[in-house]
Amino acid sequence: QWSQSYPVDATRGYSERCLNELAKVIPGLIGGSADLASSNKVYLKGHGDFCLPGCPWGRNIRYGVREHAMAGISNGISLHGSGLIPFAATFLVFSDYMKNAMRLAALSGAQVIYILTHDSIGLGEDGPTHQPVEQLAALRAIPRLLVLRPADGRETSGAYKVALSHRHGPSVIALSRQKVEANVSGTSTAGVEKGGYIVSDNSPDDGVPDLILIGTGSELSICEKSAEVLRTSGWKVRVVSLVCWQIFEDQPMEYKDSVLPPPVTRRISVEAGSPLGWHEYVGREGVVLGVRDFGASGAYLDTFKKFGFTEENLTQIAETLLRCR
Repeated sequence: QWSQSYPVDATRGYSERCLNELAKVIPGLIGGSADLASSNKVYLKGHGDFCLPGCPWGRNIRYGVREHAMAGISNGISLHGSGLIPFAATFLVFSDYMKNAMRLAALSGAQVIYILTHDSIGLGEDGPTHQPVEQLAALRAIPRLLVLRPADGRETSGAYKVALSHRHGPSVIALSRQKVEANVSGTSTAGVEKGGYIVSDNSPDDGVPDLILIGTGSELSICEKSAEVLRTSGWKVRVVSLVCWQIFEDQPMEYKDSVLPPPVTRRISVEAGSPLGWHEYVGREGVVLGVRDFGASGAYLDTFKKFGFTEENLTQIAETLLRCR
């Protein structure tokens, strides 16, 4: 449960709480990080470190800086058939080292949960070597792999629910380093289970919006803030959270059309990553606000501003789109 008074944190922080609560009731939950446990926030408190022969009951595995080995070992744990559910954590950008093992997990139907933090240029001062750009697009291209990018505490809870229910395949949960609200207005765990859903809309019940803003992760709150500004000017604006493309695509066409009505062609997607694939949802007449180059070193707010991920820039793009026809 995420109360309105819950301290503002990064989604990796909300993930830490989810993971530790789940460990209390799922004894088979076991995993670790590629020497980044404190950054990924995946240490299961009170459950010890796995080692042989000293502590075979430990549930935290210290893999070292070996992402590929970690992913391969996780496949073995999952496919062993002992009821264990492995998780493997690192920075999203380092998923490149794991890709062939992740692909094999999808091909083999292995239930592995990949907890990939520092999920955008919003990670800040580490700079472009650590800031993912193309990784989300590459992971979304792997068949049978669910890629979830939650926006807040509620959606993070929903992402874990989906990943644990996805018994015959792997899941990615992409999480922010920078802080976001625990409860973005209108988000829900139930919405995550559909992959995409309406967060807010000021259109009449029987009407259609003038504009749809589609966001994921930490950028969803930017969409919501921009929508509030546009609504004060009389525009009907819908905000959609597209947490998981794969799950959304599996929904009935009637549901998908209710979220993204075909007649509404003025759409803007907002995600701090590669724009590849987003025209599937915004169409030829829509706008994709993405990252088309490597990132930059700097505080996350400065980096977001440099690449246009601000309420002001999104509002300006939206106003231009709304008035151009």
